[in-house]
Amino acid sequence: MNSSLQGRRPAVAAAWMAPLLLLPVLLFVAPAAQAHHLLSLLHLKPSPLAGFFSGLAHPVLGPDHLLFLLALSLVGLRHRASWMLGLLATGLAGSALGLVIPGLPGAEALVSFTLVVMALVLMGRLPVPVLIPAFALHGYVLSASVLGWTTMPIAFYLTGLLLGQGALLLLSLTVLRRLGARLSAPARQLLAAGLIGIGAAWTWSALVG
Repeated sequence: MNSSLQGRRPAVAAAWMAPLLLLPVLLFVAPAAQAHHLLSLLHLKPSPLAGFFSGLAHPVLGPDHLLFLLALSLVGLRHRASWMLGLLATGLAGSALGLVIPGLPGAEALVSFTLVVMALVLMGRLPVPVLIPAFALHGYVLSASVLGWTTMPIAFYLTGLLLGQGALLLLSLTVLRRLGARLSAPARQLLAAGLIGIGAAWTWSALVG
């Protein structure tokens, strides 16, 4: 009897973890995939302190970026510390490029489409390394909101952005990764399908909006 119950526990855990990991998806189905800037929401002027907190909050306020970071927990990345540092460096490089060469046509739509790319990685249709340029694209778009700022607020914004993304990556690649590893194959396919639907819808919205 006890062995039967123990054998059923992983299946039961996977059954309730699937909707738990789908919760962020369901929360952000409605809004378009446009990152909201903390300074705009609070009507603040650029300053080092405001820039820092804006950068810290920006990954959370952008639903497409948040979903991308959380979905990394399902990819099963090895050498998590190396991936975390590599992605942070890639994102920072993308943000720096966005400050130097802004205005990439269709950048917002491409960021939304990275959710589809993530889903295809989860399904084994694309190799994991494609997530690196996808993350750089996220970094590129996150720099657009600080164009025209002076050097000091931008530096504090990038510092906050680095810390905010680092915290979410740490959560995704440690706590959520352990939960995601217990999901069944059908549950993973369901999550991937949800990402494809949301990514495609937000991509279309960004193109026609």
